[in-house]
Amino acid sequence: MNGVLKIFLSMSCSGGLLILALLFGKRFLKDKVSCQWQYYIWLVVVLRLLLPFGTEVNLLGKTYEAVARAVARTVPLPLLQPGLNTSGDVLASHADWKQDKENVDLPAEDLTDLSPVRPLQEIGALLINHVWLVWLATALGLLIRKITIYQGFIRYIHAGLTPVSDMELLDRLSVTAKGAGIKRPIELCVNPLISSPLLIGFFRPCIVLPRADIPEEDFPYIVLHELTHWKRGDLFYKWLVQVTVCLHWFNPLVHLMSREVTKACEFSCDEAVLAKTGYRNARDYGKTLLDAMAAVGRYKENLGAVTLSENKQLLKERLGAIMNFKKKSMSIRILTGVLTVGVIAGAAVVGVYPAAAAAHPSGKLPVSGDSSSMPAGADTHKGDYAAQAERYYEADSLPLFEITFPRLDKSAQKAWLERFYKDGDLAFFSAALRGLGADSSLIADFAEKAYAEGEIAFFSIMADCMDETELELWLDRALEEGKWNFQSMLFDRLNKSDEFDKQAAQEAEYQAAGIVMEGRDYYYQGQLVNIFLDIRANKSFYTLNMNPAGTVNIKVTRDGDNKITGIAYMTEAEVTELLEGMGDDDDDWQETAGGRIWHPQVIPVNLETVADGEVVWLGEYTLFEGDRIWYNVLAETGNGFQLGFAKPGDAFLNTTYYSVKNLRQQDKELECNASFTVGPPVQPGTYKLFLKATDGALGNVKGGISMGFTAGYGDPLKPFP
Repeated sequence: MNGVLKIFLSMSCSGGLLILALLFGKRFLKDKVSCQWQYYIWLVVVLRLLLPFGTEVNLLGKTYEAVARAVARTVPLPLLQPGLNTSGDVLASHADWKQDKENVDLPAEDLTDLSPVRPLQEIGALLINHVWLVWLATALGLLIRKITIYQGFIRYIHAGLTPVSDMELLDRLSVTAKGAGIKRPIELCVNPLISSPLLIGFFRPCIVLPRADIPEEDFPYIVLHELTHWKRGDLFYKWLVQVTVCLHWFNPLVHLMSREVTKACEFSCDEAVLAKTGYRNARDYGKTLLDAMAAVGRYKENLGAVTLSENKQLLKERLGAIMNFKKKSMSIRILTGVLTVGVIAGAAVVGVYPAAAAAHPSGKLPVSGDSSSMPAGADTHKGDYAAQAERYYEADSLPLFEITFPRLDKSAQKAWLERFYKDGDLAFFSAALRGLGADSSLIADFAEKAYAEGEIAFFSIMADCMDETELELWLDRALEEGKWNFQSMLFDRLNKSDEFDKQAAQEAEYQAAGIVMEGRDYYYQGQLVNIFLDIRANKSFYTLNMNPAGTVNIKVTRDGDNKITGIAYMTEAEVTELLEGMGDDDDDWQETAGGRIWHPQVIPVNLETVADGEVVWLGEYTLFEGDRIWYNVLAETGNGFQLGFAKPGDAFLNTTYYSVKNLRQQDKELECNASFTVGPPVQPGTYKLFLKATDGALGNVKGGISMGFTAGYGDPLKPFP
């Protein structure tokens, strides 16, 4: 959780810089840009404080990287144990360091006696590791306090609330609301205990007046002012700012921003009212504000309400702005647009800590593990790193251990990883893994170990260090071996969770029908299936799987809604028809340059119709390097179709292999005749054969696709039972 606190600290620093920039710019732009802009531009700062966005290379990330590199390079790791002053200088003397260095070579049980500061260090490390609790508890406490105060204020308002029954006032309110573009009902009430007209209610707006006998000339301005607050969602805006203040309670600049937003809210609302009523009414509107101040002092309004008038100093500034109100020129509008883009760009460029960490290929800053960047004298401490790692681990100091680990040699790193793996220590295992280079063989070794032993938690940590290609290879293996827990995790890492859900749904459907899937193997009534044929109502294949080790041949039939209607053993005639053209004639056998004997398998195609854009799956097959593929398909009607292979689960054909698109030529048949040899860059593996109508519906599609299988994988021509 300290990582989350790091993020908020970085966002707080970024937001603080923006706050200072806006406050500085306000001195020069206050009378030049609109009050509306001065109000809403704070939203950019609020988003900067709440969302960890930023460019890949940003100011805060670079600053953090420079500080971390300076600490990791210039401060010998044994010196990290004594206290640091605010500038980061080591307070320990040379004699203290020498004594500490001597202690490194002593047994671990003797260190406590010779180092009296160690208990204090352990307490300090414990406090540092749990400082996020202080931040979170304070933030929650402040938020609860603000909510409680607001609820008390609302109860106070409702206790003395009297609905206005004067039909004339209600009619005038309705006319004003309609003119402001508000269609929903607005309540009008009176509470003599409040000091100024105000608006309450997030979803049921209610304008509360201190008295019902408001002068007739003031009433439209008061109502329009409060209606403008509600229409713009100022209540939500103010509470968003309050939540931000609670989360960044430690940053005084955020509290200053909250006061600026409150002031800007009233200035911008005044500007919006005058833009609606016209400059000629500025004097009358200012008089309304002065009249509203007459009762100030009886009750201080809560932060959850938006009032017409708050204090005399603010009123003085508002009156000055009202009297100077004028429509902004086109040049000022262009300037406003440029400033807006500049502030947004500045918020992104300032950045946050995670953006800097993500910029390094290994997912961390390149300060602790980059031995090439160490100072020349660093080698003198190499002999101490193993002892330091042991010391930090015993003290449960994860940050210091993470700094030390990359400086160990490979054998020591492997020993530590094996220790964490054996002890089930995921936190230290993850920290150590981050200290390895992206090309470290230890990642692959331990991934293989965790996969073989079913340690999904450890494997998940290592999956975070893999690129997409590695994840795809592991997913293929998990699919082949039927490891559903690993499949789920890998699908999630590849952002393909929907494909896993589809696969799980298919397995559940088969299981309900009495078919059990184990990886690529199918079992029916306890027997391994040789030919598994799942066929749609239009005779196209839903699934076709062949396992030469199987002993039975199964056919699944479906109705027009693609629901399973029956399961039956295939007859010899059906098997012969399916495998037509796969006889034992010696002319059909061929030999590759490597001496492997192979034989073509024929996949018949016989489709009455294929709708425009429809994808028909013709089975799932395993392809090996050197295998041959032949397409020989003809469509009687239609203007185009596509043949090819796709990865299982790729229902939208995002990536296809050996794909051929055919368009009907004038006075010629629509047909596909093509052949391929399986090889790089296509990797051996399991693929699904498909046919797609690309240009209009197809009719009477016939022919076949032949594929050559290697003899070493199992002969598909073995006798069927």
